[in-house]
Amino acid sequence: MKVGELARRTGVSVRTLHYYDEIGLLCPSLHSASGHRVYGARELTRLLQIRSLQQLGFSLRDIRDMLGKRAHSPLRVVEMRLARAKEQIASQQQVCDRLEALAASMRSRTVTVDQLTQTIEVMNMFEKYYTKDQLEELKQRADALGEQGMRKAENDWATLLAEVRAEMEKGTDPSSPEVVALARRWRALIEAFTGGNPEIEKSLRTMYQSEPVHEKIGGTPVPGMMAYIGRAMGSLQ
Repeated sequence: MKVGELARRTGVSVRTLHYYDEIGLLCPSLHSASGHRVYGARELTRLLQIRSLQQLGFSLRDIRDMLGKRAHSPLRVVEMRLARAKEQIASQQQVCDRLEALAASMRSRTVTVDQLTQTIEVMNMFEKYYTKDQLEELKQRADALGEQGMRKAENDWATLLAEVRAEMEKGTDPSSPEVVALARRWRALIEAFTGGNPEIEKSLRTMYQSEPVHEKIGGTPVPGMMAYIGRAMGSLQ
């Protein structure tokens, strides 16, 4: 088939197919009498490998090297993509579990729009920054705490964040005894959340740095909070 038909049937744009040809990633072996590219079964198989490897996170340069060295057969690439699809299904099941828990909370008490949006925001970030094993460990800890324990932890965080914000707005030095005491409480809450697992704490730190969710209180941004409390953390003994 010609490039236009291939683009229509696969959803890969003509421009992308031309680019693949230019960089030597997908070069059709045949051309029509008028010079148009003609794609056959071999090219379709290679295109499947390219798109599958892209969805697995490989760059075009890596894919070209891998396919050039025949590091992965078409079957191996399909198996890799299948494994990723199964992981995504498992991840979606976890999302379902969280939505069921949210629905249960909504049935028992009123949930505000801010609570809903923040729940969705945090849920998406958790899926992005934590591994399946880490999410399962966090879920087990949450189950052990129960609804009352989880609510207390949420209230403890909300109270602490409000106090940190108040000190920031007053211009209190982060190394002052008042703010250092807040940093000590912050550290204790993090340790309670991570259970002392250094890998979970590393994921948490990455999430904070990339998407500082704790710089929002009631949907109101509080820029600089993480840097402020971080300076206070440096004063802890």
